[in-house]
Amino acid sequence: MGRYDHAAYVSLTMEFRCNLKCVHCMIEGTMDRLAPESDAHFEEILDRNARERRWTGLILTGSEITLRRDLPDLARRARASGFAHVRIQTHGMHLGQPSFCRRLVEAGVDEFFVSIAGSDAASHDALTLVPGSFDRALRGLETLDAIEGVETLTNTVVTERSYRLLPALVARLAHLKRLTQMEFWVYFPMSERDEKGLVARHAEVLPYLREAVLLARALGRAVEVKNFPECLLGEIGDALVNGQPELHIDPDFWREFERNGFYQCVHRDACASRECLGLNTAYIEKFGLEAEALRPLQSPVRRAWSRASA
Repeated sequence: MGRYDHAAYVSLTMEFRCNLKCVHCMIEGTMDRLAPESDAHFEEILDRNARERRWTGLILTGSEITLRRDLPDLARRARASGFAHVRIQTHGMHLGQPSFCRRLVEAGVDEFFVSIAGSDAASHDALTLVPGSFDRALRGLETLDAIEGVETLTNTVVTERSYRLLPALVARLAHLKRLTQMEFWVYFPMSERDEKGLVARHAEVLPYLREAVLLARALGRAVEVKNFPECLLGEIGDALVNGQPELHIDPDFWREFERNGFYQCVHRDACASRECLGLNTAYIEKFGLEAEALRPLQSPVRRAWSRASA
């Protein structure tokens, strides 16, 4: 279960450039042709929220939002229009400059959602393909940890190359007192096949994912897991949160996204889950439908009836 109400946030994709080369990047094949949201659309969202107070938080995101030199100005404008919170979603490289962190906080950014790919510099940098990226992101998180009123979140993409690192990653960040939520996004490619060999089998991921979730919770963190079968999570099933804030992004993104083919499961018609995305096409092409491993969840009413009639 997450700490933040996704319905209270709106997310704007304001940049499509990046200075990392992450092996698990979903949009590397489309980044050059996707267009960021315009300043006019940004103003429309600000004006709408000033009138309606529909959202309390604005998320500024993109391939790497900190490449925008006017990022502090965007944050100031958002706060002036009535947003109580401004969050940036970033790989954290530029946060390695303490002065940059302070400038963003002074402009109104109070939530920082930082991608951490590995449990140390060697594993993280091997996935981002940029030496020093882990140290700079960690330095940024530690800088923000000393600033009153700031909250940080982390996002980790779970792949064949990273799932064994999850418990150590949680432990590595245990000292951060302002880290409020950790998210684990199970990888899927924006295509029908796993061309990079990054899709990991759920059964192999599960022990490491469970350990990471329980450790994060023991540290007082909220946790969200994305794109994993709910029936496999067992006692940590409440960590599955596939909902997202309202996202404003180039429509071409969604045309590519639809190639994933979610909601495929042999038990779908019998399952009571309202959160699970089932399996995607690339996973099935690699591992099959896994009908024996998955099982339909029962509704609370049906479970009570089953116990009463046993």
